[in-house]
Amino acid sequence: MPPKKKGKGNSKKEKSKSTPEKDDGLSEKYRRSVLDVAVLKEHLALRSSVSRQATVVRDDLKCQIRDLEQELSQERSDMKDITADLNRQYRSMETDLQTKMNRLEVSVDLLETQLAECQVKLKSERERRENTEAEKDAIISDLQSKLDRMESECEKTLHGCLDSLLSHLAETRLQWEEQSTVLHQEVKDMLGDFGINPLHI
Repeated sequence: MPPKKKGKGNSKKEKSKSTPEKDDGLSEKYRRSVLDVAVLKEHLALRSSVSRQATVVRDDLKCQIRDLEQELSQERSDMKDITADLNRQYRSMETDLQTKMNRLEVSVDLLETQLAECQVKLKSERERRENTEAEKDAIISDLQSKLDRMESECEKTLHGCLDSLLSHLAETRLQWEEQSTVLHQEVKDMLGDFGINPLHI
C-alpha cells in the first residue's frame, strides 16, 4: 500500500523538532574540538620543550661521550706505553735472570767438578794416611818387639856382667885380704925386730 500523506507530515514535524538538538550536538563537538586543539597545542609545546631539553641533553651527552672517548683514547695510549715499558722491563729482567741462571749453572758445574776432585783427593789421602798409620803401627810394633828383646838381652848381659863383677870383686877382696894379712904380719915382724910393740903405735 502507498504511504499515507499524514505520515509524511508527521515526519517533517519530527525533522523540524530534531534540529535544535543537532545544533547542541555540533556546539558540543566544536567545544570539544577546541579543547582538543588546545590540549594538542599544549602537548606540542610540551613535546617541543622536551625535544629541546632532549637535544640539549643529547648534545651534552655527546660532549661527555667525546670527552670520555678522548680520555679513554689517552688512557689506552698510556696503557699501551705502560704495557710496552713493562714488557721491555720484563724482557730485560728475563734476560738478566737467564744470564744469572746460566752463570749459576756453570758455577754449580764447576763446584760439582771441584767437589768430585776433592772427594777423590780426600779418599786417596785417607787411604794414604791409613796405610801410613798401618805402616807406622807395624814399625812401632816391630821396634817394640826389638826393644823388648834388647831389654831382655841387656838385662841378661847386665846380670851376667854384675855377677862376673861381683865374683871378680869377691876374688880381688880375698886377694887383698890375704895380701893385707901378709903385709900386716911383715910390718908387725919388722916392728918387733926393732923392739916396737905394734899395739903402742
